[in-house]
Amino acid sequence: MSPPVFLIDPDRAAEARVGGEVVLDGPEGRHAVAVQRVRAGETIECVDGSGRRITGSVATVQQSGAATITVAALTDEPEPTPQITAVQAIAKGDRGERAVQMLTEAGIDAIVPWQAEKSVARWDETKATKNRGKWAATAREATKQARRSRVPRVDPVTTSGGVAELIGASGVALVLDEQASLQLTSIAAETARDIMLVIGPEGGLSDNERGQFTDVGAYLVQLGPSVLRTSTAGIAALSVLSAQIGRW
Repeated sequence: MSPPVFLIDPDRAAEARVGGEVVLDGPEGRHAVAVQRVRAGETIECVDGSGRRITGSVATVQQSGAATITVAALTDEPEPTPQITAVQAIAKGDRGERAVQMLTEAGIDAIVPWQAEKSVARWDETKATKNRGKWAATAREATKQARRSRVPRVDPVTTSGGVAELIGASGVALVLDEQASLQLTSIAAETARDIMLVIGPEGGLSDNERGQFTDVGAYLVQLGPSVLRTSTAGIAALSVLSAQIGRW
């Protein structure tokens, strides 16, 4: 059985040395002690969210919610290339969080919440702050579940105009569209410096958005004959793309 994974403070991770000790405390330490019930002698992994992975054995446990780990191995894992950013349309209920969870588990590097023209859910300033926090928390938990060392960045919510600007600055931009004639697999993205994957809302793209995005170089693509929910379209496309460009 693989050892449990916890997120550790980046400053502490930076100071870790093989043979030395590092402390896991704060919310993650409390979770490790009170929920996961780690014990002295148990092997665990700690990641800093930016590529550093620490493997070690628990030396001591404090019931206040901290564990001291003796470091057995340190790994600084490189960023995968090309980087893939998902622009995810916001959705009703918890569908957006489900999308974030699955995208993170599948290896996405960054996520941009998108207030699409046909999004049923609307985020005002208060909701945008709250829901971005939820998405970020979901990404952190999914990172541990997937045993990743990097937590995807969750950016502030943007508009369709903002998405067009992001597309214009990206290497290759692939916009999922059920009306598209191109297949996702027909676009050669292996040599792109970075890739943007745009996942629309349940109501689909507007004609205005199609025009905005293609005007700045995006490809409108489809996965196949089935129409997927916004919460599942992203992971399906990311899986195909990751295999195609050699990240999987």
